[in-house]
Amino acid sequence: MGSMSNRRTFLGYGLGAIITGPLFASSQENKFEEAARILDRASASGQVRGAVLYVRDGKTIFTRPFGDAKSVDSAFLLGSISKPIVIAALMTLYEKSLFGLNDPVKKFLPQFDGNGRERVTIKHLLTHTSGLPDQLPENARLRQSHAPLKDFVEGTFRLPLGFEPGTSYEYSSMGIMLAAEIAQHLSGTEIKQFVDQSILKPLGMNHSALGVGKFQTGQTMPCQVEYAAIESGGGDPDSKLWDWNSNYWRELGAPWGGVQASAPDVARFLDEFMKPFHSIFKPEVARLMTQNHNPPNLESRGLGFDSEMSASCKNCSPQTFGHTGSTGTIAWADPVRDRVCVVLTTLPARAITPHPRQLASDCISMLPA
Repeated sequence: MGSMSNRRTFLGYGLGAIITGPLFASSQENKFEEAARILDRASASGQVRGAVLYVRDGKTIFTRPFGDAKSVDSAFLLGSISKPIVIAALMTLYEKSLFGLNDPVKKFLPQFDGNGRERVTIKHLLTHTSGLPDQLPENARLRQSHAPLKDFVEGTFRLPLGFEPGTSYEYSSMGIMLAAEIAQHLSGTEIKQFVDQSILKPLGMNHSALGVGKFQTGQTMPCQVEYAAIESGGGDPDSKLWDWNSNYWRELGAPWGGVQASAPDVARFLDEFMKPFHSIFKPEVARLMTQNHNPPNLESRGLGFDSEMSASCKNCSPQTFGHTGSTGTIAWADPVRDRVCVVLTTLPARAITPHPRQLASDCISMLPA
């Protein structure tokens, strides 16, 4: 990362924002300029190599690329914003009554049994209350060996639970992976194709894919992996064949973090839950995904979504939902104010606090309705 003096460097930005909707007075446009300036400074100094900001406030849309992102349609590795997208695919099967939220996981994955696993339900997986950990203990070894997703699934079958299902909260990427495995089992379609068929295509998310999809080499933004988490190969010179930028990881399409997408596409996904148009499922299913399902003593969680977003969205209403990603991304939607904000960057979340994605998001969330 650059020095503090470099971070303060500001270079003028010549590309104008893309504005749609009604005539946009300069005084209104200035509402979003502070957020844009934060990302402008971060990219001009080299701290963030690329970013895109997308805001929809009522009928007004403001979006702008920064740094190496030459277009607002540049695709970024979303990290955990992938989770609600993949779970939305699963929920299209819920609408067809192919499973119930309280069904035990072992009903669909019989190998997930014994030592309390039979008490884990699908809802536990989706709300991070299953007792499964975030990553497998052998996560790095599996990535180094270019293991397929089935090896991660089989490893999760053997994991001991950290607590009685439903009694505590532990963020669990492996829980989301098992949910994706159930979607694959019920649909009879490989999860990457199923997400594309059930979510991306119906919503017109043409710059998105779980895995590589139609993206060609160089069409997606590389992560600044030198600042990534250790389990993602961060700081390890020997990890180039399995880190976030590797062909292996991009092609794997990990359900917990492998979606590559543009900011407008992520906003389009969130908008489907703000004002459902029946593109993927009925409004009541959309509401089910965004509302909290955990008891008051546990962290609030929707189905795949982070509900309320209180830690990431200052001044947002309790109805706000969205997600963040360890790759340096944040996305939220506030139904009360009819506002959507997506900030995609190449700088991993752990690189610096406060992160430019959060500062830009705060500017948008603190704006009056």
